[in-house]
Amino acid sequence: MSEIKYTEENIRSLDWKEHMRIRPGMYIGKLGDGSAQDDGIYVLVKEVVDNSIDEYVMGHGKKVEITMEDNTITVRDFGRGIPLGKVIDCVAKINTGGKYDSKAFKKSVGLNGVGVKAVNALSTAFTVTSVRDGKMKKAEFSQGELVKEHRQAKTKEENGTMISFHPDPEIFRNFGFRKQFIEERMWNYAYLNAGLAMWYNGKRFYSKNGLLDLLQNKTAADDLTYPVIHLKGNDIEVALTHSDSQYGEEYYSFVNGQHTTQGGTHLAAFREAIVKTLRDFYGKNYETSDIRQSIIAAISVRVEEPVFESQTKTKLGSQNMGPDLPTVRSFITDFLKKELDNFLHRNKETAELLQKRILRSERERKDMAGIKKLARQNAKKASLHNKKLRDCRKHFNKEKSEKRFETMLFITEGDSASGSITKARNVDTQAVFSLRGKPLNTFSHNKKIVYQNEEFNLLHHALNIEDGIENLRYNKIVIATDADVDGMHIRLLLLTFFLKYFPELVKNGHIYILETPLFRVRNKKNTIYCYSEQEKQAAMKKLGKTHEITRFKGLGEISPDEFGGFIGKDIRLNPVIIQDNTSIPKLLEYYMGKNTPNRQKFIIGNLRYDKDIVDDPEELEEEQQALSDQKVAK
Repeated sequence: MSEIKYTEENIRSLDWKEHMRIRPGMYIGKLGDGSAQDDGIYVLVKEVVDNSIDEYVMGHGKKVEITMEDNTITVRDFGRGIPLGKVIDCVAKINTGGKYDSKAFKKSVGLNGVGVKAVNALSTAFTVTSVRDGKMKKAEFSQGELVKEHRQAKTKEENGTMISFHPDPEIFRNFGFRKQFIEERMWNYAYLNAGLAMWYNGKRFYSKNGLLDLLQNKTAADDLTYPVIHLKGNDIEVALTHSDSQYGEEYYSFVNGQHTTQGGTHLAAFREAIVKTLRDFYGKNYETSDIRQSIIAAISVRVEEPVFESQTKTKLGSQNMGPDLPTVRSFITDFLKKELDNFLHRNKETAELLQKRILRSERERKDMAGIKKLARQNAKKASLHNKKLRDCRKHFNKEKSEKRFETMLFITEGDSASGSITKARNVDTQAVFSLRGKPLNTFSHNKKIVYQNEEFNLLHHALNIEDGIENLRYNKIVIATDADVDGMHIRLLLLTFFLKYFPELVKNGHIYILETPLFRVRNKKNTIYCYSEQEKQAAMKKLGKTHEITRFKGLGEISPDEFGGFIGKDIRLNPVIIQDNTSIPKLLEYYMGKNTPNRQKFIIGNLRYDKDIVDDPEELEEEQQALSDQKVAK
């Protein structure tokens, strides 16, 4: 084996642009194509908007306008505008910005002067314009390099900053922004900044009551055990309630306006404080799980000079509220101990309903204890890893590397399909769970029956979600079924299971539908896989007269070699999205209840995944007609 030389020539010094482009994950987390809420293109949007939000928090400007056209995002605020002499430095010189003065921005999210530079470096086109007191300065960049610096000019525009960028397709392969994900971010900004008007493509996002509005818009009123409890104090705001029909725990946590999707010290303290406060109020040592079962809650705190565990700021690491300030834990505990306790004393009806929900969870837990024990024993006897699951080497809840975001479990049916996926998969990050026939329709069954069902019992253990999703083993759960009536039915049965017992998996963006090609069009030189009739027509035109067309009716018809191209770097995934204020019980009643003819009509009319779930059953006929008009082959 030849010796590898290590000399001065092997040492390189990268400038900021090169480093960001070679190691983008250090700055924006995982890359992705836009099919997941935490994909990098949405982090780029956040980094730009955060600066505009900070201007509002400092008392400058009451609206922020965002537009998206042809995957180009433009953000316009009406704050003070970047000082004109520093416009280029602020977007293209590392460690340069106005937030190092802790007096002015001590509770800002971005303190390192990195975010907007990463947007610049990772965009093929990036333009910044600043307006201050009748003067305007504009500069254009590409991949972080200055392309054109415009002369300072007079203008009648309002003060503020406008940034426009187009993510680089060399880095973000096959990317596309999804309207639902951007709108959810706009709502979060509105909830956390009451009085600020956010505009996205002409649609207004505005909140008057903060986290109270968030919880009321995230849940259906008829599914709440009691009205939302809303409490506000200096540097803290919380809202909480319990669901009547859902299981598990659901939290929304924020720090200085940043959605901390992975929680952190503030969320851990909040969950502990709820349990302690309610135990003290009722004078009962209730089990933690009984208190928090079916809870839906939100917390927002303002921390001085916050420390996050990564540049993407999805998890708070700060132990204190700021230099020489109380710990995050004691601050949140003291607030709830006083304010929640006072609220429950003043609102006895709510206190009684909350206690009844705790007692109900206690009864359900005791009833399920023996069944869960038996289910674990059965799963062990069934040799899960040999019989149903072909596992991967890395897992979402354990690995700290960026690879953990790539972990996924394919749920498929049939030996042929599962065999093809198993042979084609990436064994580091992709696992396969094989169903045996159609799974149980869990809509009309209680949790006891579901735990006694072998398929779902084994799926519980494969995902490691028996006691909630905190230890979920795969970031993406991918339903991979045939593009026919039976395949669609299996999808609906699986979605019913997840929505009824683990809705937080759907709401947190973990459930996806795998898109596989419907057609293969090829000639002697080229092969094109097509996912729709439109793509097939385009491929036929491209390849000319001499070509052959293959129609794939099932996953088992696709060879492992072909499958490798469909589940690799160019994988097409459609996220399952539940719109805000959707009543999951009503949704399931419609699609999985007794109205069999309508359900069959839906399946037949949508043989491939419909991206937009209909909230109102009365809108189904109109929705189906619209889908038919658009010729959606699903």
